[in-house]
Amino acid sequence: MSNESRLPEQGSARGLDALKDPSPDFVERVLAIVQTIPPGRVMTYGGIAAMLADHEDLVGTEGSYGARLVGQVMARCDADVAWWRVLRSTGHPPKFYEARALPHYREEGTPLTGPEENYRVDLKLARYNPGQDDEPRQATIPLD
Repeated sequence: MSNESRLPEQGSARGLDALKDPSPDFVERVLAIVQTIPPGRVMTYGGIAAMLADHEDLVGTEGSYGARLVGQVMARCDADVAWWRVLRSTGHPPKFYEARALPHYREEGTPLTGPEENYRVDLKLARYNPGQDDEPRQATIPLD
């Protein structure tokens, strides 16, 4: 996705005001993790940040800073990156991209729950943990 179409608004919470541009190495490592997420599986922004907790961009940071920095990387990524496979901790797709993400989830058989107007990915079934099995534990719940 282009920078203009996915760049989040800046807020006043610590971590947003203090958010620095990620280093090229951090960006490369985030995108490398995203590329490993199989179709039908997902990771959260925080899950990716946890995998990179020792990276110099995250050392000494607290709270949700890492997740927000991963979100910044994803907001600036190219359209060929599977951006819909990286979610908020609630299982909801990237904010303002719910409608664009839904066809990807349906096509990939990603486990979903809830009504279509407020659906989310079932993280218990779809969460990807690198090094473990890569098959969703159940088929997609059809949204009517």
